[in-house]
Amino acid sequence: MNVAMGARALGWGALFVCGWVSTATSLAASAVSPVTLARITAVESCLPDAVVVIGQPRSCETLAQRMRDWHVHGVSVVVIHNGAIDWAKGYGMAGDGGEAVTTQTLFQAGSISKPVAAMAALRLVKQGKLSLDTDVNTMLQRWKLPASAVAPGAVVTLRELLSHTSGLGVHGFPGYSAGKPLPSLVQVLNGEPPANTEAVRLEAKPASQWNYSGGGYTVVQLLMEDVSRQSFVQLLHETVIAPLGMVHSTFAQPLPASMQASVATPYDVEGHSIPGGAHVYPEKAAAGLWTTPSDLALYVQDLQRSIKGSGRVLGQAMARRMLTPGKGKWGLGLSIGGSPAAPYFQHFGVNDGFESLMFGYRDKGEGVVIMTNATGGAALARDLLRSIAVVYAWPDYVPVERAAVKLEPSVLARYVGTYRVDSDLDIRIRLDGGRLISQLTDQHALPLFPASRVKFFTRENSEFEFLPDSRGGIEEVVFHQGGHDLKGKRVRSTQINGRDG
Repeated sequence: MNVAMGARALGWGALFVCGWVSTATSLAASAVSPVTLARITAVESCLPDAVVVIGQPRSCETLAQRMRDWHVHGVSVVVIHNGAIDWAKGYGMAGDGGEAVTTQTLFQAGSISKPVAAMAALRLVKQGKLSLDTDVNTMLQRWKLPASAVAPGAVVTLRELLSHTSGLGVHGFPGYSAGKPLPSLVQVLNGEPPANTEAVRLEAKPASQWNYSGGGYTVVQLLMEDVSRQSFVQLLHETVIAPLGMVHSTFAQPLPASMQASVATPYDVEGHSIPGGAHVYPEKAAAGLWTTPSDLALYVQDLQRSIKGSGRVLGQAMARRMLTPGKGKWGLGLSIGGSPAAPYFQHFGVNDGFESLMFGYRDKGEGVVIMTNATGGAALARDLLRSIAVVYAWPDYVPVERAAVKLEPSVLARYVGTYRVDSDLDIRIRLDGGRLISQLTDQHALPLFPASRVKFFTRENSEFEFLPDSRGGIEEVVFHQGGHDLKGKRVRSTQINGRDG
């Protein structure tokens, strides 16, 4: 069923304003300055699209409307301004019982786990327990990365694992339903039952290209445990979580009973609660963090302070190394963007029923963390990020204008079909009312606007480029977003019908 987000659901949760503190302290609305209240109202009242199509009406909806559009039950937000927490607020429902999202509601961070794990790994480098440029096989004890015909004699380093240039496969992990058998870390790396993903193996020559790899971060997890002789949960608590005062955060999987009362219920793309609740992720470094936006804001702030030489976890030189972009505009654990005058770091997180983003300017003391309990919630998070960027006059993530051209229906019809990126991801293109509609697996459908005969864009500022073959047929499409590309190859109906799931 679709989610009816009425007045009860949009009870707007708790609101607080504070400086750099270790806990989220709820304050009455009267404690919020009029200037901050005005910013909050402006953010909530107009969430713009990423792209304004020239000649078409500008789209601007309230946060409540966008939550209904994207079937998002709950969202929690924290905004960093001038080096301090400006405000934090919860919106909507944490679960089916109608309990409100507050600033202390726990969400799974998904892949935002990776930069937190990366900070801990770099702390071990700083302590001399790990090396960025040594063959990881010389440090691993319980498992070794097998040799590969793809790159005979090649070695993989921690630097490559953290920057997604190791050449290792396995993009991400689906997790395990509550109560299901859980694999050991070695079983995950070998793709052995009960693991539900393929073995983590070399698929390209190390350092030759950027290719996002959750499998690589699972190697990092094992490596950190082996060299520290501690569990990953304890190690991360001691190196990052406790020093930063992230009192509502843990990498424990499954979540301890003592923290269950504060957990948000995860929902699918249609607004149904995920059967059995949150999935369990033994791949902790890649996807295992439970946290709040306010706790992740402490991470963002500490990284910003580290760049200035006053961080609690990393020194200035290591922080700069972490945020230096390499292949794919990726640092050591974070995506890097912006301009030379205003560089930023960011990461998105997607687990089953939880989608989030974390964004911060390297030098400006500005940033935001947004967490949702919905499949497809990343779209709402991007909408909200744009609204915040406009209100706070940030130079990035503001709407851009683009022109669309007119194409005949016969041209559009050539692109209709299903294009497979990998075993877990399809791009489906259909024609509806004279317009192409795109939909990635488990994501919301988006209209496509033609920029040319083969290039199309969405209001989310993503692009689709259809690639003609030597005979003029369309067999491939490339999806461009955020500086990264996904290529899909057309599949036939028999392949679609025979696909698992």
